[in-house]
Amino acid sequence: MTVPTTLDHLLWAVPDLADGVAHLAALTGVEAVRGGAHPGLGTANHLLALRVPGVAGPRRTYLEVIGPDPEQSLPADRVSLSVGHVRAPSLHTWAVRPADLDATVRAAAAAGVDVGEVRATERTTPDGRLLRWRMTRRRGLGLDGVQPFLIDWRDTPHPAQGNLPELTLLDFTAEARDVAGTERVLTALGAPLRVTPGPRDSLRAVLGTPRGEVVLATA
Repeated sequence: MTVPTTLDHLLWAVPDLADGVAHLAALTGVEAVRGGAHPGLGTANHLLALRVPGVAGPRRTYLEVIGPDPEQSLPADRVSLSVGHVRAPSLHTWAVRPADLDATVRAAAAAGVDVGEVRATERTTPDGRLLRWRMTRRRGLGLDGVQPFLIDWRDTPHPAQGNLPELTLLDFTAEARDVAGTERVLTALGAPLRVTPGPRDSLRAVLGTPRGEVVLATA
């Protein structure tokens, strides 16, 4: 397995957060813990840490179960990352953590890759800690989610280093209608990923869990 060293997290998007957390727990035998709400973005999340075999050091990768936040009640079109339009649990998109977000944004622009704008945002954890980060946001998902967004955790401790239950990321790949074009985009973002030909753009992750291997894929 080859996982980009810049992989930050995978987004498992669900139409209803409570139901989605329960569904994933039934699949894996592990229940994601509450992360928090994203004020103004219309989403909230639960988290699971991901161990990547062969990667030493502190954990820097996690699985985010993300869904519309009913307490914000934003119209579907205003919910961040197109999560308001999710109709079934799906490996929706992913995030990469470049060494220099601004330099990567410039390199992407030079390569003709649309990453949108860089936005600063924050959320409060259930134990009252403030997490702050910057991320790229564009209108709609690039390549139906195969194009990742960029994230920079600034001076905030990485969420994966918290007290999270853990699964193992055994494999992470993509399919694309245009393999060469998709690889060009991923290279510009510093996010090389194994891409194979397919009838649509989609993501696939294989997790090692207490209930055996579990595949999460784009719906």
